[in-house]
Amino acid sequence: MDKLRDLVLGPERAVLVLSFTEILSWGILIYPPVLTVPHIAADHGWSLAFCMGGLSIGLIVSGILSPTACGLIDRHGGNSVMSLGAIAGAVGLVGIAFADRQPVYLACWLLVGAGMSSTLYDPAFTTLTRIFGASARRQITFVTFAGGFASTVGWPATHFLVEYLGWRGAYLTFAAVLILVVAPLHAFALPRAVFTAPAPVTTSTAPVEQNYLLPRGTPFLLLTAGFALHAFLLSGVTSNLLAVLERGGIAAGTVVAIGALFGPAQVLARLADFTFAGRTSPLWVARAAVTTIVIAFTMLAILGISPVVAAIFAMMFGAANGVMTIARGALPLVLFGPVGYGRVIGRVARPALFLQALAPFAVASAVENLSNRTVLEIAAIGSLVALTCFIAIRPPNTAARV
Repeated sequence: MDKLRDLVLGPERAVLVLSFTEILSWGILIYPPVLTVPHIAADHGWSLAFCMGGLSIGLIVSGILSPTACGLIDRHGGNSVMSLGAIAGAVGLVGIAFADRQPVYLACWLLVGAGMSSTLYDPAFTTLTRIFGASARRQITFVTFAGGFASTVGWPATHFLVEYLGWRGAYLTFAAVLILVVAPLHAFALPRAVFTAPAPVTTSTAPVEQNYLLPRGTPFLLLTAGFALHAFLLSGVTSNLLAVLERGGIAAGTVVAIGALFGPAQVLARLADFTFAGRTSPLWVARAAVTTIVIAFTMLAILGISPVVAAIFAMMFGAANGVMTIARGALPLVLFGPVGYGRVIGRVARPALFLQALAPFAVASAVENLSNRTVLEIAAIGSLVALTCFIAIRPPNTAARV
C-alpha cells in the first residue's frame, strides 16, 4: 500500500506521467509524417521531398535547441519547460494544417522542432535525473520501455484520423491532445522534487573523490560520435529498409510484415534491460548493441536479401536500437554524473539529431545509385566505426582524470 501511495503521490509519479506523455509526444510529433506527408503534398501540389523536408527541419531545430531546453530543465525542472514544449508543438501542428504557402509551412516546422527539443526523450531523461540523481537509470529504462509503444499507438491513430477527418483533422486532433492532455500533465502532474545527495560519511579527513569524468575532451567526443553514427544508421535504415527489401525481391506484403518485427524486438530488448538494469553497465550495453548492429548488416550483406534473413536482421536491429535509446540516457549519467546532466545530454543529442535529419536523403541517394550489397557494406563499416568509439571510451573507475 505504501509503494502504491509513493507511486501516485511521491517522486515515482514522474515515471508514470512521462511514460504516458512520451507515448503521446512521439506518436504525435515523430510518427505521423510518414502517413500525412503524401496527403499534404497531393493537396498542395508540392513535392514529396519538400514536404518531408519539414520534418528534417524540425529535427535540426530540435538538435539546435536541445542543450538549451535540457539545461533549463536542469535549473527549473520539467514542469514549465516540457509543458511549453507541448504547446509549441501544438501551435506548429495547427499552423501546418492551415499553411498554404511553402515558407509558412516550413516556419511551422520550426515550432514543431522546438516542441521536440523539450518534450521527447532527452528532456524526459533530464527531468528524471533532476528528480532521482545518479540512480535514475531504472526510471529512464522504464520510460523508454513505455515509449517503445509510440509507433503502436501513433501510426494506427494517424491512419484512423486521416481516414475519417483528413490530414488537417488529424493534425488539429493531435494539437488538441498536446494542449489538453500532455501540457497539463507536464505542468501539474510532474513532481517538482529535486534530488539531494546525502552528505558522505567518512572516517578520515581525506576528501571524497567524485568518480566522474568531465564532459569534454576525448571521452565526450567519442561518446557523441558513437551515438551520432547510430542515429544516422537508425534513421537511414527505418526510412529506406522497406524499399531495399522490395528491391531485393521480397513481396510488398512480406516486407511490411518484416518491418513490423522491429517494434516488438525493440520493446522486448528494453524489457530485458529493465529487468537487469542494476547488473549491467550502460557502456557494455552500448557496445553489445552496436556489435549486434555490425553483425546484422554483415549478415544481410553476405547472405543476401531473403525473407528469413531480412526478418532476423529486423529483429536484431530493433533489439539493438531498443537498448541504445536507454544507453543514450544512462551512459552520460554514468560517465559524467547528474550535475549539469541536462546540458550534457543536450550536447550529445545535437549532432545525433542533425545526422538523423540528413540520413533519409543520404541513404535514399545511396540506394538509388549503389547496389544493395554495397549499401549494406557501407552501413556495416559505419556501425563498426561507432563500435570503435564505444570500445575506446574508458569508464570513470579506470580512466585518468581529465
